[in-house]
Amino acid sequence: MRPDTPAENVDHAAEAARLERTAGLYPEDAEALLLRAAAHLELSGDRPAATKLYDRLLSPSETAPAPLDNPSLVRALKASNLWEYDHEAEARAIIDGVRAAAPRDPAPWVIVAEALESHDELEAAHETFTEGARLLLTDVPEPPYATHPLLYGRHRVRRMLGLAHDEWDTLADTLHSMPISLDELHDPKRVWSLGSDNPADLEAEISRLRAELGAYREALSRPFPVAMLHWPAGELAELIEAYPPLAAEYPSYEDHLASIEAALRELASSGTPNLGVVPGTVPSYEAFAASEGTSPADPTLLPQYATTLAARGLATAWPPQRGAACWCGSGRAYGECHGQ
Repeated sequence: MRPDTPAENVDHAAEAARLERTAGLYPEDAEALLLRAAAHLELSGDRPAATKLYDRLLSPSETAPAPLDNPSLVRALKASNLWEYDHEAEARAIIDGVRAAAPRDPAPWVIVAEALESHDELEAAHETFTEGARLLLTDVPEPPYATHPLLYGRHRVRRMLGLAHDEWDTLADTLHSMPISLDELHDPKRVWSLGSDNPADLEAEISRLRAELGAYREALSRPFPVAMLHWPAGELAELIEAYPPLAAEYPSYEDHLASIEAALRELASSGTPNLGVVPGTVPSYEAFAASEGTSPADPTLLPQYATTLAARGLATAWPPQRGAACWCGSGRAYGECHGQ
């Protein structure tokens, strides 16, 4: 069940409880599961309970023994939630901390900036959107799919502030593919048309709302990346030793890495957005094969396994942000490794 499901169609409190129980059964997925549970609690109106889940993730425990994959995201969500039930001072302090941490993931930047925006802190929201864009998009030839909301949000706030277009606004206009332009969607005067007696004004607003709904549906239809499966060197050696028929799929480790990068670049050149790399392990692959009632030696199982891992939120976005480590695990920057 997706957290965005309307309240009349789901018992959000019950769904949150189910996800918490599932997190206890699968501690390796606790971060993703508890974040979804917290989203359901927020939608149910129980924001204090959602905060407790965010605190549970941020404090090491039996349910989250390993370091978080994205602690800045959890802190950003916690701040946004706190502000919604009158914990403004604590929320502001967390937001300042997220900005100071300068995360390389665009999601925390978008969340804290939108929290500021929703409470009429437009100047601070603009500064936050801009900081994130400057960090993640400077000298980047093509903005990754995950950074698009950063550019769109910045564009929206700048329109409300009455600022002239700059290069990033123009880039946001270029990336936006809906039939109604961002300038029209983000027009501050739109709210006036809702109180208009002129049918033409109302019809125009309905068209804009349909375009926005189309954009949201498009984003929701891609909840996880199109991910390529990456076997670390040790895992690949163990996989081939245990299941020799798969050797035909992986002639060598170097070929494996090269084929991943080549496939991702081909997908990107064809216009496919939201790409990623997901690491595989032999034990989880064997467990997946058992759940599917199929032999792990069956090569047709490999893409299904990759899709399942991506759906669990385990994929890393490709291409990595400027200066970030390469997806292959070499420890070198992507630009000095497979990004050359």
